[in-house]
Amino acid sequence: MDKKKLILLIGALVVAAVTALLARSMFAGAAAPQVEAKKVEVLGDEVLVASRALPVGTIITPDAFSFQPWPEDLVEEAYFQKEGTSIESLNGTVVRNAITAGQPLTKGAIVSPGDRGFLAAALGPGMRAVTIPVSGLTGVAGFVFPGDRVDLVLTQTIKGQGPEFKVSETVIRNIRVLATDNRVTQTTNEAGQAVPVKTKLVTLEATPKIAEKVAVAQTLGTLSLSLRSLADSTAELEEAIASGEIKLPKTDDPAQEAAMIKSLATRPDSKKSTFSTGGEVSRFEARTPPQLTKEQKPEGPKVRIARGNAVNEVKFGDK
Repeated sequence: MDKKKLILLIGALVVAAVTALLARSMFAGAAAPQVEAKKVEVLGDEVLVASRALPVGTIITPDAFSFQPWPEDLVEEAYFQKEGTSIESLNGTVVRNAITAGQPLTKGAIVSPGDRGFLAAALGPGMRAVTIPVSGLTGVAGFVFPGDRVDLVLTQTIKGQGPEFKVSETVIRNIRVLATDNRVTQTTNEAGQAVPVKTKLVTLEATPKIAEKVAVAQTLGTLSLSLRSLADSTAELEEAIASGEIKLPKTDDPAQEAAMIKSLATRPDSKKSTFSTGGEVSRFEARTPPQLTKEQKPEGPKVRIARGNAVNEVKFGDK
């Protein structure tokens, strides 16, 4: 190789090495910029906000709200501030106006037990309140509390020609308990455990048609409460949707569809009626209903036929 070219090559390598060292020292010496997080100080008081969406008629429980700091300029007199607010006094109140998650609770958005319009606010849209008498034996020993869902069981004795026929029938399913006696919240002891009470009256939420059936059922026999599992309503709804008994409207909004499914799952039902007879319990009881006597048989419809001055009554089914 030519001596002059070799010297130029060596010089180029030396220049490249020096340049690399200078660049490395330049970048290594420059410290990376550090960003300090500026602390935002909230000057306002803590106010009560909804932990989840609270539709109209929701009974307030401790898990429905929490205290959160709120900007001082946005704190209103209608808000429940931490100072001067008793949490115990809010349990059992009912939402009068819908509250979204994260929205502060206002004094006008809830109504307390004993206030005017309390029961009307606790009812869902299109629902009615109906009260039935119960005892310690028919009321699940006092362990039915407001907010629980129960089935109504009618027990009656049918008399006719022959031995008495005893039958028990589930007439209403998935009905919500609004109040026990005049209480809309659970009774708890110092340890926070639910205390059973000797309930005499239970107020239930029902549709207008089901309210009529409950009123008639009270005259037929004894009504008992059967406490439902929390998972039963969802399972029965899924079964009804799969069988085609209930058809959901078509919608592309998942939130709207979930709200429709939840609404259907909380509706009482009087269609699926099951019964048990005395013969299924004891071999000494009748298994088939007795024949009604002539006095017990309901009369069918009648038609009056007028021929001139003569008027005759003809019963349907008569020859």
